[in-house]
Amino acid sequence: MSTLWTPSGERPIPRKPEPGAGGTPGGGPEGGPSGSGGRGAGAGPGAGGEPSEEAVRAELAELQAQLARTPAAVVVANHAFGLFELAALHLSLQPPQLEEARLAIDALGLLVEGLGDRLGSHAKELETGLSQLRMAYVQISGAAQGSGAGGRGEATSAAESGESG
Repeated sequence: MSTLWTPSGERPIPRKPEPGAGGTPGGGPEGGPSGSGGRGAGAGPGAGGEPSEEAVRAELAELQAQLARTPAAVVVANHAFGLFELAALHLSLQPPQLEEARLAIDALGLLVEGLGDRLGSHAKELETGLSQLRMAYVQISGAAQGSGAGGRGEATSAAESGESG
């Protein structure tokens, strides 16, 4: 199963039904095809409880149209928030995965600092989050060096990049 991002969140796009898996295509109240009306494309499941190929295509087309109507700044900011979450996850593991966190922090930094105000209303929030991640990285990598754990990364170069921003 693959997904498509929409302003209301990730939407699953089923490829082939899993045997005995039943349920709605979207897994929730909004999961059914929207805008299909009474044509039958999404009105009922095909044999075995899975949506018809036509229903899946109609839902995919609607989700793509919704994505096309969404400002690019919103989509990019959503991906930036995902990078924030990824970095925080790697920093919170025991032991922390410093190299993985550093990559996510650096990628977030490139987006936030490179695009600045073009990220719209989310720019300030992302700048604050980036600063917090950098400070957390420096603290966690310092603690890891002090305890001899070391993690999986170079604390020095990431600490320098965190202090330069």
